[in-house]
Amino acid sequence: MTRLVLDTCTFIQWAVNPGLIKEDARFAIASGRSFVFVSAATTWEMAIKTRLGKLDETPSVLDLMRAERFTELPITIEHTEETKQLPLLHRDPFDRLLVAQARKESLTLVTSDSEIPKYDVSTLAA
Repeated sequence: MTRLVLDTCTFIQWAVNPGLIKEDARFAIASGRSFVFVSAATTWEMAIKTRLGKLDETPSVLDLMRAERFTELPITIEHTEETKQLPLLHRDPFDRLLVAQARKESLTLVTSDSEIPKYDVSTLAA
């Protein structure tokens, strides 16, 4: 079974307009043959951007996760320590943390960010 973690943009698109996500990624997320994780980093980033007015209110994260049977991915010290191993290819701390989580948990990171595949991490284009 495939193990995916959605980046923030992909999670928001899934909630608001899944048609914006590439077909292969949409299938992988919806197929029922993947475990799909949502990181606490994603919901934290969404909360900050919403509070700053950079993101419109989205549907309830918890409601969406329950409806879609997505699994919460907590942030651990092991994940934050892994960020020290990453080259500074990407300046966004949330994206760097998602890369670290994907690496430590052997997850495929679903993203449309062109910088993420430059890391030594499994990705699926969203």
